Amino acid sequence: MPTFAHSTQRFSDRVADYVKFRPTYPREVVAFLRDGCGLDQGARVADIGAGTGISSKLFLDEGHPVVAVEPNDAMRASADAWLRPYDGYSSVAGTAEATTLDDASVDLVIAAQAFHWFDPVNARREFARILKPRGLVMLMWNSRLLEGSPFLSGYEALLQRYGTDYQAVAERYGDDASMAAWFGDAFVHKGHFPNAQLLDFDGLRGRLMSSSYAPKAGHPNHEPMLVALRELFDRTAHDGMVEFTYQTRVYVGHATA
Repeated sequence: MPTFAHSTQRFSDRVADYVKFRPTYPREVVAFLRDGCGLDQGARVADIGAGTGISSKLFLDEGHPVVAVEPNDAMRASADAWLRPYDGYSSVAGTAEATTLDDASVDLVIAAQAFHWFDPVNARREFARILKPRGLVMLMWNSRLLEGSPFLSGYEALLQRYGTDYQAVAERYGDDASMAAWFGDAFVHKGHFPNAQLLDFDGLRGRLMSSSYAPKAGHPNHEPMLVALRELFDRTAHDGMVEFTYQTRVYVGHATA
C-alpha cells in the first residue's frame, strides 16, 4: 500500500471548497445505528478526522454530543466556526492514533471519509481505549458511483487522466472485505444508503477541487483538467445540472486492542 506523507495536511488549501461542495450523509445512518445497532439516544460521539464538521453535524442534529478530533488546524477552525452554536459540540487537536481523549469516555467512534488515512492497527488500539465497554465504531464513506450515466463514467475518466495520485488514494478506501478483516469477530453490521448532489458547473468545479488528488493552479494538469470538466458538463448536464451520485457505505462493530 502506498504511503502518503503529511496526510493530515493534504486538505489545508482546499478547506473553502470542502465546506461548500462536499456532500453530507443521509440521516438514515443515525436511525440505522439506533434501530439496528443499539445506539442510545444522546450517546456521546467522537468524530475522528472530523474535517470541516460535515459528519459531526449529522449527529449533532440528532441530539448527540460530539467531540470532533481533527489534526488539521484549518479544517478544525472551519468546523468550530460552523458548529459552535451547538451546545453539545467540542473539538480537540488530535489524530486517530492519539486522540487526546480520556479512557472510556465515548459511546461511539465514527470516521467518515477519513479512515483510509489512518494507521489501522494503532487507530483500532486507540478507539478501544477511548470507548466505553461495548462501545461502537462506525466507519463510513460516500462512495461516488463510477458508472451508470454518461456524466459518472466521464468524470471517472477525467480523474484517471488528470488526477495526481487519484488511483492510489482510491485504492485505500475500505470495501466489504477489508472492513470485515479490520473488525474481525467484532464486526456487527453494514449498511448501504443512496446519496446524491445536484451541481451546476461552479458546484462541480468546486467539488472536483475539494479532492486532494485534483491538481491545483500551476500544475500542468490543472488547466487541461478544467477544460475537460467544462466539456463534460456541457455534454451531460440536464437543465444546467449534473447528478453526482453516491452510495453511502457504513460499517459498524467493536474495537479490540
